[in-house]
Amino acid sequence: MSSTAGLILTCKAAVAWEAGKPLIIQDVEVAPPKTMEVRIKIKYTSLCRTDLYFWESKTPLFPRIFGHEAAGVVESLGEGVSDLEVGDHVLPVFTGECGDCRHCRSDVSNMCDLLRINSVRGVMLADGQSRFSINGEPVNHFLGTSTFSEYTVVHSGCVAKINPLAPLDKVCILSCGVSTGLGATLNVAKPERGSSVAVFGLGAVGLAVIAEMTNGGVDRSVECTGNIDNMISAFECVHDGWGVAVLVGVPSKDAVFMTKPINVLNERTLKGTFFGNYKPRTDLPSVVDMYMNKQLELEKFITHRIPFSEINKAFEYMVKGEGLRCIISMED
Repeated sequence: MSSTAGLILTCKAAVAWEAGKPLIIQDVEVAPPKTMEVRIKIKYTSLCRTDLYFWESKTPLFPRIFGHEAAGVVESLGEGVSDLEVGDHVLPVFTGECGDCRHCRSDVSNMCDLLRINSVRGVMLADGQSRFSINGEPVNHFLGTSTFSEYTVVHSGCVAKINPLAPLDKVCILSCGVSTGLGATLNVAKPERGSSVAVFGLGAVGLAVIAEMTNGGVDRSVECTGNIDNMISAFECVHDGWGVAVLVGVPSKDAVFMTKPINVLNERTLKGTFFGNYKPRTDLPSVVDMYMNKQLELEKFITHRIPFSEINKAFEYMVKGEGLRCIISMED
């Protein structure tokens, strides 16, 4: 058992107090984990565009601790957690796997009824309370992960135990973006060797070039932007008879997908995917192993590295479009 188990920990966290305003690094209190929860010492985290979106939005859930792409070490366990141990190397994930619902028991779905993503909940499921506070006042969680904190509390169903030899400063990016794109391709689009694949977005000119170069359309397309026009184009550019389009990006809630019925009748297939159809606890360890076995490159996605004290630079890089993934070291 950890020497700090059961204690309230004081640590540094990057707290968002207002939409679009720089995060403030300050002391927060992190309560011990309750039933089916895990307290994790975050080693490395990175900024995903989802963090940026909600940081910029006028959500009422402020103050809030953002962050959902990370890697760390289990510090302590709540009651009922039996598949993790103190010291385990883990990836906290914004969606989960309870293991009991119909989706978790299904071989084709990862949309857990209990632990699927919820962007408007700022508290834990066990008791409807936050585990973060400042001077006794609660601070909201984000996507059940809140990794912009030296310590965080996560539901155990949202924690993937990984190979302890895996470098945490690299595999941290597998807890969201890279796995989503990888799974969308391998698990959903499933291109055969030699297939033509388009990754969106591209403008109208680019689409015309694709259709011309591929003699009627691509075999597979993957749309990652969430732009509704790109989504429609990604579907309409696949080849009739066998083409498959996979939607990954999240559009605005009012967006409407419109296409001519003949595009479907001509045997084009449209699919959606959530987190690349990966079940977090079951599948992510094998994705980490892919990297360890040199079957997956991660270094090419990492364009910047900064200490936690400079976390706001990560937002600047992303806003300006100057990088892909910025690794934030929590111990520098």
